[in-house]
Amino acid sequence: MVFKVSRVETTPFEGQKPGTSGLRKKVKVFVQPHYLHNFVQSTFNALGADIVRGATLVVSGDGRYFSKDAVQIIIKMAAANGVRRIWVGQNSLLSTPAVSAVIRERVGADDSKANGAFILTASHNPGGPNEDFGIKYNMENGGPAPEGITDKIYANTTTINEYLIAEGLPDVDISAIGLTSFTGPEGQFDVDVFDSASDYVKLMKSIFDFESIKKLLTSPNFTFCYDALHGVGGAYAKRIFAEELGAQESSLLNCVPKEDFGGGHPDPNLTYAKELVARMGLGKTKGDQEPPEFGAASDGDADRNMVLGKRFFVTPSDSVAIIAANAVQAIPYFSGGLKGVARSMPTSAALDVVAKNLNLKFFEVPTGWKFFGNLMDAGMCSVCGEESFGTGSDHIREKDGIWAVLAWLSILAYKNKDNLGGEKLVSVEDIVRQHWSTYGRHYYTRYDYENVDAGAAKELMAYLIKLQSSLDEVNNIIKGIHSDVSTVVNADEFEYKDPVDGSISKHQGIRYLFEDGSRLVFRLSGTGSEGATIRLYIEQYEKDPSKVGRESSEALSPLVEVALKLSKMQEFTGRSTPTVIT
Repeated sequence: MVFKVSRVETTPFEGQKPGTSGLRKKVKVFVQPHYLHNFVQSTFNALGADIVRGATLVVSGDGRYFSKDAVQIIIKMAAANGVRRIWVGQNSLLSTPAVSAVIRERVGADDSKANGAFILTASHNPGGPNEDFGIKYNMENGGPAPEGITDKIYANTTTINEYLIAEGLPDVDISAIGLTSFTGPEGQFDVDVFDSASDYVKLMKSIFDFESIKKLLTSPNFTFCYDALHGVGGAYAKRIFAEELGAQESSLLNCVPKEDFGGGHPDPNLTYAKELVARMGLGKTKGDQEPPEFGAASDGDADRNMVLGKRFFVTPSDSVAIIAANAVQAIPYFSGGLKGVARSMPTSAALDVVAKNLNLKFFEVPTGWKFFGNLMDAGMCSVCGEESFGTGSDHIREKDGIWAVLAWLSILAYKNKDNLGGEKLVSVEDIVRQHWSTYGRHYYTRYDYENVDAGAAKELMAYLIKLQSSLDEVNNIIKGIHSDVSTVVNADEFEYKDPVDGSISKHQGIRYLFEDGSRLVFRLSGTGSEGATIRLYIEQYEKDPSKVGRESSEALSPLVEVALKLSKMQEFTGRSTPTVIT
C-alpha cells in the first residue's frame, strides 16, 4: 500500500524536558492527544533531516503499559519523517542494554545498521494505567543522547506547531517475527520485527566463559535464583540461565514480562524485591528452606541489578569495585587488562581504592550513563558503575543488569574452579569479606525522600550550599552533634569537566568530604515522575581490618545523625523518615 503524509497542527505542552534518562511522566499524561507525538517530532527535528531521512531506527522497550500503542505511533511518525526502516523487538520487548547491543551489533538482512533508537521505558518505576511511562532516544554509539541533543529536543517542544504522521498506515503486527513493507512519498519503508534475545545472547557469549559458568550452575553444591520482577529481563532469563547455562527453570522468579510488572515496583533493591529477599534469607521472617548460594534481580528494563549471597547483601558500590578487582582473571573479555574504571559521584569510593591499588585510570562523573559512554568511546574506561544498582562495561553504552549477574557468576566460577566437588564453595560473602580485608570497607547507605515539595527541596539544597562557605561553622555544628565524627576538610557543589569533549556539567550534587575518607552527598534526582526526590548518601570508610565486620547500621549511625541534623532534613521536608533506605 502507498501511505500519505499528514501535517497535524499542534501546540506545545509544558514540562517535556528530558531528564538523565529521557522523559518520564504518568501514563495519563502521555495518552493526551498529541503529547507523545510532540516529543517524537521534536526529537526528529533535533536530530535533523540529514540523519533522519533514510535512517534505520530501533523502537522497543520494557513492555510497560502504553508501549504497544506508542510503538505504532512512532512507526507512523517515522514513516512520515522519511525513516527508511524500523526494527522492533518481538512484542516490542527489548531491554535497554539489548537496545544498545542491537544498535552496535545487529546487521539487517540488507546489511543495514541502526542509527539510533527510541526506548520506551520508565526503568525501575511502576507500570500500569495509573503509573509511569517514559521515552528516551539513544544515539548511533548505543548510548543515551547527550545534553546537546536533549537540550535541543526540549527547546523544540516549547515551540512545536506541527508534526508529521502517516495516518493511513495500518498497525503492524509486532507479535510475529517478520518484515512488513510499505511505500510512501520517498519510496520503501520497512518494519522488521525480530527476536528480542538473539543479538544480546550472542554478545554475552562473546564476553563470558559460558562453559565455566555452566559448570558452576550445574554443580550440586551451588544453588541459584534470579528474579526479573516481571520486567523485560524475563525475556532473556530463560534463554541465558536455563537454556545456555543449565539452571533449573524453578530458579527463575517472576520471569514473565507484564505491562504492570505484576502490580509490583520493578526496582531491584531490598525494599521492593520482596520475594527474592525472602528466598535469600534476608526477609523479616526466617524461612524453613536453606537459601540459595547466589541470588540476583533486575529492574523493569533490565539495566539495573541487585546481587545477593546467602543471607548477604552486596552494595552496588562494592559490587562494581569487586567486579573491577577480579575482571582480568575471571572474565575473558577483560583478559588483556582494563583501560580504566569510573563511578558516578554519589557512588562510594570503593572503586577508587581498587583503581589506586591496581594502578588504573579512574574517573568520577555526574549521575547519568552518557558520561561513562563518552569515556568508553574514547577508549578510557572498561568497567563502571553507580550506587543506584547500575553496573556495566564498554561492551555497550548502557548499564546492564544481566551482564552484572554474569560477571558475578564468572567470579564465583573462577574462585571455585578447582573446588566444585568440594564440601564448601567460596561464597559471595567470602568474596566480599576478602575484598574488605584487602581494600578496606566503605560502609554506605542511601536515604530517598520521594515526592517532596519541589520548593522545599530547593530550599534545603540552597541552605546546604550556603553552609559550605564556612567549614569552621560546619565542623562546629558536627562536633556538637557527634564529637567522634571526623572533620570536614572540603565541601563543594560537584562540577564535572568531561575529559573527552570538554563539556562542563554543573550543580551535580552537594558534597561534604571528611578527613578519614568518609562523605556526605545530597542530590535532587530527576528519575521520578512527580514532585522532587532528595537523595542523601552517607559513607563511612574503615580501613582497619579488625573493624570491617561491624553491622552497617551501627558503623553509620553517627554519620547518619550528623547528616540529618546538619541538613535540617525534617524542618525543610516535614519528613521524619525517608521513603526508602538502601
